[in-house]
Amino acid sequence: MSRKKIIAALAAASLIALTGCGANAGASNSAAGANDFPKKGKSIDLIVAFSSGGAVDTAARLIQPVLEKELGTNVEVVNKPGAGGQIGYTALTSAKPDGYTIGATGSPSVVVSPLDPARGAKYTRDSFKPLGRQVFDPAVIAVQPDSPYKTLKELLDAEKANPKSMTASTTGIQTGEHFALAQIQQVTGSEFAPVHFSEGASQATTAFLGKHVDVLVANVSDVNDLNKQGKARVLGVMSAERSPALPDVPTFKESGYDVEAGTARGYSAPAGLPDDVAKKLEAALEKAIEDPAVVQKMKDLGLQTSYLTAKDYEQMWAGQEGDFKKVLPLVQKKD
Repeated sequence: MSRKKIIAALAAASLIALTGCGANAGASNSAAGANDFPKKGKSIDLIVAFSSGGAVDTAARLIQPVLEKELGTNVEVVNKPGAGGQIGYTALTSAKPDGYTIGATGSPSVVVSPLDPARGAKYTRDSFKPLGRQVFDPAVIAVQPDSPYKTLKELLDAEKANPKSMTASTTGIQTGEHFALAQIQQVTGSEFAPVHFSEGASQATTAFLGKHVDVLVANVSDVNDLNKQGKARVLGVMSAERSPALPDVPTFKESGYDVEAGTARGYSAPAGLPDDVAKKLEAALEKAIEDPAVVQKMKDLGLQTSYLTAKDYEQMWAGQEGDFKKVLPLVQKKD
């Protein structure tokens, strides 16, 4: 073989070897990336789309230390309130889907806000990667402790006779409370005048305590302490069975009204999250949500933990979307 041919053969062999090393290195780096989440010293942001002090914020802060232990890194709760959760949800879905940004998500708001073109949402339901549900928090209706209305029937009859004569709180347009009011109107004919407090339950509760609204439409967790302290008279719970936290309060069905409503709360990431990273986050969230100490603290707030896997949580959203579309026209009206 000539010297020229020998040199050419050696060059070709070297190129093949280098190419092979490059491919193996790429695979190695890819594998390393998959196993390197979360990177040491890199914190994870947990976006809460409502202000501090409400049930969503409290639940996120309860699981925070367990998540940190399970993931081996800091988890920072970041409040981004406004527009009934839409500001926080926009920030969440706009973030890089690398696992370092997750968020608390509650439906119906996360499911419904993209359905109404007037909201101008920059996300759809498919913009989220559900990671797991923590709780279902039934809706309630409450009045001032000195209110003349002692029963749910008295309140609803009065409002049916004189529509929009009383104001009722929500945590924003097309949130759980707003849909609860729409369901009440649809079933009973009683139409309240909604007042939207887009920063969340703590803002709505403050307004109620200051007597700036007549009726508090909230969740069990929001009124549990108010009820114990005698600062609110809860007239009805919108669940199939009485709430363990409010055993003396009848359900709407017991009072003759077929109304069930509430807020399902859990955690999600931006769509496009790699499967291996999603699995790590899902496992850590399951541990945090079902941690005995967290479950007990949630119970103290009046919340029964009802964990759903990421798959089941996503399926629940799909089912809710169909249900909410039926009453969407009622919450699209200008109040």
